[in-house]
Amino acid sequence: MMKMETDKIMDETNSNAQAFTTTMLYDPVRKKDSSPTYQTERELCFQYFTQWSESGQVDFVEQLLSRMCHYQHGQINAYLKPMLQRDFITLLPIKGLDHIAENILSYLDAESLKSAELVCKEWLRVISEGMLWKKLIERKVRTDSLWRGLAERRNWMQYLFKPRPGQTQRPHSFHRELFPKIMNDIDSIENNWRIGGHMLHRINCRSENSKGVYCLQYDDGKIVSGLRDNTIKIWDRTDLQCVKTLIGHTGSVLCLQYDDKVIISGSSDSTVRVWDVNTGEMVNTLIHHCEAVLHLRFNNGMMVTCSKDRSIAVWDMTSPSEITLRRVLVGHRAAVNVVDFDEKYIVSASGDRTIKVWSTSSCEFVRTLNGHKRGIACLQYRDRLVVSGSSDNSIRLWDIECGACLRVLEGHEELVRCIRFDTKRIVSGAYDGKIKVWDLVAALDPRAASNTLCLNTLVEHTGRVFRLQFDEFQIVSSSHDDTIVIWDFLNFTPNENKAGRTPSPALMEH
Repeated sequence: MMKMETDKIMDETNSNAQAFTTTMLYDPVRKKDSSPTYQTERELCFQYFTQWSESGQVDFVEQLLSRMCHYQHGQINAYLKPMLQRDFITLLPIKGLDHIAENILSYLDAESLKSAELVCKEWLRVISEGMLWKKLIERKVRTDSLWRGLAERRNWMQYLFKPRPGQTQRPHSFHRELFPKIMNDIDSIENNWRIGGHMLHRINCRSENSKGVYCLQYDDGKIVSGLRDNTIKIWDRTDLQCVKTLIGHTGSVLCLQYDDKVIISGSSDSTVRVWDVNTGEMVNTLIHHCEAVLHLRFNNGMMVTCSKDRSIAVWDMTSPSEITLRRVLVGHRAAVNVVDFDEKYIVSASGDRTIKVWSTSSCEFVRTLNGHKRGIACLQYRDRLVVSGSSDNSIRLWDIECGACLRVLEGHEELVRCIRFDTKRIVSGAYDGKIKVWDLVAALDPRAASNTLCLNTLVEHTGRVFRLQFDEFQIVSSSHDDTIVIWDFLNFTPNENKAGRTPSPALMEH
């Protein structure tokens, strides 16, 4: 098809070199001129061209280009484009710069790295000799808690980073084959969370008198639990046996938290007690609240406790034996059931149906979050998000900065007693004996339908669920039924049903 082209062409016959506009007809697929005259003149031009300096050659080409029309520029551009491209990954090693080529490719994600392997043999060699799959796995382990946890649990952490003394480094092919296995593991874990597939482990606390496990915290080596029978029991994660019992409280242990030095517990006896985490020795007793201590949190030399006496106490922790009261926060009109804090805010929730926000630095009141129709039993706060559970059977998501309620989750049939969330999920436990797993990302999307937010419901406890904690691989929960249940989403596979380890009924919410 013939096209019209308008371009400015310099009139060489014009002494003033003035530009004029001409309309040219051209065919984009026209053949090259092969006439003898053209061939002779072209060879003559080449002879002149090769005799000129580089700057002269560039100037001549620029003048030629200025006399060409637009479509000719396009054809020349298409001709030049591949000539201007450089396979720098191949060229760098020739210059002795292998490390730069490796460093460039080390920024690729998995899919891009797989594609790069297929470019040519030299790219594959750079990836292989640079151990780039190993480096990619190491980067994931450093930045993602799921990868780090898998590395420890699947025992491939030993093949990463610097090898131990006397240990030889695994070849590139090992890490190339390891990566898809890790991805399969991750996909399996995510699927198990969605369908409720898990291996179940149960600890029967066998309390002699009052039965019930009010609180817990765990790590890879132990579970620390606070019981209704006034004791704190520490369980070994390997055999699930009780390895230590801490005795000292004269009332039920309602809350606790530990780090690598101390366990701090609160009780219905109105005291806060501090224990050496290694020896189990009681090293301090704090007497301030005049009724049961319902919850506590500590971090970075600061502790916050709350009580049935409607007050919140802020403490400075210099050492386990030196903990001093800084400030008492008063404002709630009923028992303060739960507190959480970071360097910006202290957040408290009460039976008076409100969540109150306080400044961590000044301890001054900031705002109240209103919305729950009955008392609030639990909450967690992180960044701008507060998630709370109430005896109105609902869960609410809040923006702490503006006080807005972002979402209401409904599904539990009784009081929501415990709640935790991470970047993906909310997990809640209630007096109906059920644990529900919710999609946090969808819950924060106002377009998501409410009936799609509950991923599954886990039913194993025969009593009220008092407390739970979870990570990427498991939920650990405790109940009025005097048990601690470990829901393992890592080691479950569907064919294990035949072995007697079945998933809980996944009561899908619609």
